[in-house]
Amino acid sequence: MRIKVTQEDITKAKTPALVISLFQDTESLDEAASAIDSALDGNIRHLINDGEIKGTEGELTLIHTFNKIGPERVLVLGLGKEKDFSANVIRSGMGDACRFLRSKGVESMTTTLHGSISEDLNPKAMAQSITEGAMLGLYRFQEYFDAESNTGSIMEMSILNNRSELTETLQQGVEIGEIISKGTMLSRDLSSEPANIMTPSRMAEVAQQISDANGLEINILERSDMEELGMGALLGVAKGSYQPPKLIVLKYNGDPENPSKNLGIIGKGITFDSGGISIKGASGMERMKGDMSGGASVLGAMQAISQLRPKVNVTGIVPATENMPGGQAQRPGDIVRAMNGKTIEIINTDAEGRLVLADALVYAREKMGVDKMVDIATLTGAIKVALGSLCTGVMGNNQEFIDLFINSSEKTGEQFWQLPMHNKYAVGLKSTFANLRNTGSNGEAGSITAAKFIEAFVGNTPWIHLDIAGTARSDSDSGYLVKGYTGVPVRTLVNLAISRES
Repeated sequence: MRIKVTQEDITKAKTPALVISLFQDTESLDEAASAIDSALDGNIRHLINDGEIKGTEGELTLIHTFNKIGPERVLVLGLGKEKDFSANVIRSGMGDACRFLRSKGVESMTTTLHGSISEDLNPKAMAQSITEGAMLGLYRFQEYFDAESNTGSIMEMSILNNRSELTETLQQGVEIGEIISKGTMLSRDLSSEPANIMTPSRMAEVAQQISDANGLEINILERSDMEELGMGALLGVAKGSYQPPKLIVLKYNGDPENPSKNLGIIGKGITFDSGGISIKGASGMERMKGDMSGGASVLGAMQAISQLRPKVNVTGIVPATENMPGGQAQRPGDIVRAMNGKTIEIINTDAEGRLVLADALVYAREKMGVDKMVDIATLTGAIKVALGSLCTGVMGNNQEFIDLFINSSEKTGEQFWQLPMHNKYAVGLKSTFANLRNTGSNGEAGSITAAKFIEAFVGNTPWIHLDIAGTARSDSDSGYLVKGYTGVPVRTLVNLAISRES
């Protein structure tokens, strides 16, 4: 999709569809809506008075213009109440609006800026939000459909601007939105690929492509490298699979003069999770191709960060393997030794994500010198019970760092909720035969006990754990989220890296 900023008379713009907007319960139309209303003999105001247009958030009203003005159609987007207006209202509204127009066969469109400019929502941020909403809302994974099954797309969008001094600023917002959207869509693509294609080796190849295109340092650790480092937890998970494991390391050096200004993002890369010997039920197992969504978010974020070039150093790490019940697979009751020397009794082989993260986190802080780190994982079904599919669970050991992360999410619209990390939650992780069990003993607070297990491998490093098992996939189209994999939390990881500049 090509997005450009243009300047022309809104009533004369030759376009198949024009998107304008209004607030709920508004008594006056903005400049764009007022111009269109006048050119259409007051039809918009008439529809408002009749109650057909209410302006509620996400409301869409299509008006055919029958050659009275340049646009062939006008789509009125409701923004909801002005007091609740935000960048995410724009982003969600544009996602819905663009899909609606695509369903009508529209291949190019025009939009105005939406809502009211404020200190927090300036023209640049508006253009970024419009771009993200359009690109992410129109996303489809159609790699495995034949040509006849692929339906039409919106190929071009113009953002109308009546102030020439804003053109450059708006174009900057578009460029930022495109970079972040493409990083998010890369994450969605990787998670959507079937496991027979998206193997650990294929993930490493994608990382190499990102490195080559954007000048990132890259290191791919093989099984022999992991054995030398003593990564028994990660290698234990990999034992049952024919596919060789990979530890993918990407590094962006945005401020090489200040190596301590750094951030590590570590994503679970289980390219297929059968559960291992503790095998999952058949129902829904096909979704386990997406158990590498945490790793996919790291690759998407690293691509976007390298293109935005913030003045900070970022290391992305993906421990990638399958979890399969092969003849050499680890068994319940086995004991493995992690890179930091801690021994782990395997109680359930389906609690494998925390094992691969354990070694990756030790590697991040001991070998890569990371002094602040975030791990991202589709880790527990328990988080979906607790928070549903709306919020990602946040846990960690440093409140200041957690607050910085959550503040970084406010402009993205991605939602997070912090859960407690009281030490008593770790009591059930004590083993009779090793330092730790890989699952709690009573089945309670599964998401928190998983985080407490991971905490044993982070030392004193400020650390955040994101459990995206509920938010990595959407079951329906809504706003800029589409049915399938979401790319959460790529956009917040990018914002977090930018926030580390200061």
